[in-house]
Amino acid sequence: MKKKENGRQFVICIRNDEYPASLERWKVYPVLPDAAAAQHQYLRVIDESGEDYLYPADYFVLIDLPQPVQEAMSQTPALLEKVR
Repeated sequence: MKKKENGRQFVICIRNDEYPASLERWKVYPVLPDAAAAQHQYLRVIDESGEDYLYPADYFVLIDLPQPVQEAMSQTPALLEKVR
C-alpha cells in the first residue's frame, strides 16, 4: 500500500470475517504507518475500540479522501494523537 504525500492514509473495510466486533464493513478507518506489518500484508488500523491493531491488508481498500474530510477525521479526539 503506497503512502500518501501528507502521510495520512485511510481505508474502507470490505471484510470483517474474524473481527465483527472490531471492524464494520464499509466503514472508513485511518491507517498508521507500519513497515514491518506491511511486509507481512497487514495494516495497522485504528478500529472501533479507538486503539490501533494489525489486520490483514486484504480486509481493506485504500481510498483517497478530499482534504477537508481528512482534516475533519483527524480532529476526532480519539484519533487526533494517533493520526498526526
